Amino acid sequence: MNISNLLRQHWAALRLLLVLTVILGVAYPVFIWLVAQIPGLSAKADGSIIEANGRPVGSSLIGQSFTDADGNPLPQYFQSRASAAGDGYDPLLSGASNLGPESIVDTLGDPALPEDDNGAKSSLLTLVCSRSKAIGELEGVDGLRPFCTGGGVGAVLSVFGRRDAKGDVVDPTRVVSVNEPCDTVSTPFVDVYEGVRVECAKFGEDYSAGQILPVRGNAPAESQVPADAVTASGSGLDPHISPAYADLQINRVAKARGVSPEQIRTVVDEHQDGRTLGILGQPRVNVLELNIALDEQYPATG
Repeated sequence: MNISNLLRQHWAALRLLLVLTVILGVAYPVFIWLVAQIPGLSAKADGSIIEANGRPVGSSLIGQSFTDADGNPLPQYFQSRASAAGDGYDPLLSGASNLGPESIVDTLGDPALPEDDNGAKSSLLTLVCSRSKAIGELEGVDGLRPFCTGGGVGAVLSVFGRRDAKGDVVDPTRVVSVNEPCDTVSTPFVDVYEGVRVECAKFGEDYSAGQILPVRGNAPAESQVPADAVTASGSGLDPHISPAYADLQINRVAKARGVSPEQIRTVVDEHQDGRTLGILGQPRVNVLELNIALDEQYPATG
């Protein structure tokens, strides 16, 4: 290959690079930006920012917490669902907890260390149980769920003893409530299992050799606390709650704002969206938009 042919090929490649750079690197982004400025699309392109009193307070696409400095729910506001994004609704740490349905046994903390640094880690079951208990107390309803103890942890036993051919323990000799540490409970959620006294769990002991048995208990099949109230979304940033969870909170919000539940319910209904295109997703309520509307119509006086 001579020099002139080599130069022609490189010049052709360079021209193609320049043309594609102009088309894909300049013209296409500018075109998309112009399309995004069309009325009805511009707000979405700018992040769906919501303003209150002339200043931005959030995005309709990203949820946020309505709590005080100590993390306690503010009674005058509807509460969002749980979030596993960082410390809660952190858009830089979007994601789920990666805990699945088999996550039912807690990692016990060292009682000799400070509570916030003792290595304790809750299972998904205990997270659901504790959230349900807390929401039940906040809203004045029974937060008990199947497979949860009254104390708000997973009702799970480790049963030791002789096993049959299927691996099930048929002659228990020892039973431990694995999610109830001895330093936090005086009596396990169940006293006796098949004639064997149930023990509380002790830090440092390994109960994995026993048969792990979740205990359903006598809780109703349908808890008064909706599922979305105790579970996080896949992104951890979901701005919506279900109409059922919104309905659960109406009495508390009405009392805090000094108005009737019917007045609050009217605002909730006005901010409820149906299924997308009539078939996709579930009916939902945007928590931020709802709380802003309440502040405008029925500001809290406390």
